[in-house]
Amino acid sequence: MSSGRKRKPSDLNEDCGNGKLSEQTSEQPVKRRRYCSINERGRPSRNTQNKNHQSANTNSAAPPETDAVLKKALCEPAPFSDDPAAILERESIDYSIKITKEMANDGSAGRPVRVYADGIYDMFHSGHARQLMQAKGSFPNVYLIVGVCNDELTHTCKGKTVMNEVERYDALRHCRYVDEVLTSAPWNCTPEFLEKYKIDFVAHDDLPYGAGNEDDIYAPLKADGRFVATQRTEGISTTDVIARIIKDYDMYVRRNLSRGYTRKELNVGFMKEKKIQFQEKYETIKDKGKNLIDKVENKSKEIIQKWEDNSREIIGNFLELFGKDGRISSWLTESRIRVARAISPSNESPPGSPGSHPPTPPLSPPSPSSSPPTKRGRISPSQPTASATLSSLKATAYFDDDDDESEVDDFAHELFV
Repeated sequence: MSSGRKRKPSDLNEDCGNGKLSEQTSEQPVKRRRYCSINERGRPSRNTQNKNHQSANTNSAAPPETDAVLKKALCEPAPFSDDPAAILERESIDYSIKITKEMANDGSAGRPVRVYADGIYDMFHSGHARQLMQAKGSFPNVYLIVGVCNDELTHTCKGKTVMNEVERYDALRHCRYVDEVLTSAPWNCTPEFLEKYKIDFVAHDDLPYGAGNEDDIYAPLKADGRFVATQRTEGISTTDVIARIIKDYDMYVRRNLSRGYTRKELNVGFMKEKKIQFQEKYETIKDKGKNLIDKVENKSKEIIQKWEDNSREIIGNFLELFGKDGRISSWLTESRIRVARAISPSNESPPGSPGSHPPTPPLSPPSPSSSPPTKRGRISPSQPTASATLSSLKATAYFDDDDDESEVDDFAHELFV
């Protein structure tokens, strides 16, 4: 730091991660924190000092130590109220000047506005973080103090918590909007308490919060103009989170038992443990059976889909083979015709064929004046008959087609008739 050069962010990250910040930067570890407020996007802004401080340093460059101090503040958790850094910050405040909301809003207070937010903050969640973000951004320059009640007071006034006081303190220290954590905070904010910690305003949701005989413990602060209202986040609260766990109690017990927790650690009886273990095994077998059924159904659907994709092609091929005009039917018809022709060949050619002859006109009956036909002699047994001659001609003849066969038939008819 003595070289005077401006340090790079990479140098600051290395020093912050290794804890090697110089002694000069560690003298005032939270001085920059009090000037860190929330910009319009809900993020801490580095250049939100009060107007007087900005006007005094408009033309002057920020010293190299400034970024290092801010980096150290963001790398470390917020201090407790009894830590030296918090005491030093509190002693530097001139509390004799009472800050009004108008002064806090226009930045004419001349110092950071000390805002106090209190609560139990059990099972710290996003609803708590949003409430603190609103408190941090209530004015341009805010130093946020968060008070957390201890276990004894909380169990007496509200009930048992899930997290103990140490865990709740530590959760608040690591919230980015918190500048200081006040442990063992009181239930009511008395004037003496506000003066002791030099608190200007108290932030809480605007709903009446009763305790004991009081209808609203924040009523005096509202009347005095020292109350800042924040909005609750709907749908998220510690009570809602616990209700979700109770709703699925058996499921969470089964999960923790499967992870190695004993029934004594979970405050579960022997019979309850066995019942839960049986349910766990039953659910496991049920899931396996369901997965097997799903696999079979998926496989069946896949087979059916493939069949549907190929059914049209299969049906078309079947009809092409076995249909009325299919190949097999045509082949059977042709074979039947050929067999019929081979067994009893036709004697007549179709009309109009090359070998066809005009039909022979019928013979006219004999006239009375005509003489009777001459008697023919008997055919000797050695003389072949007409049918034998016809068979002989057919057997010795060479036929190219049916037309040649019909010619032979005509010739034999003319020969023997």
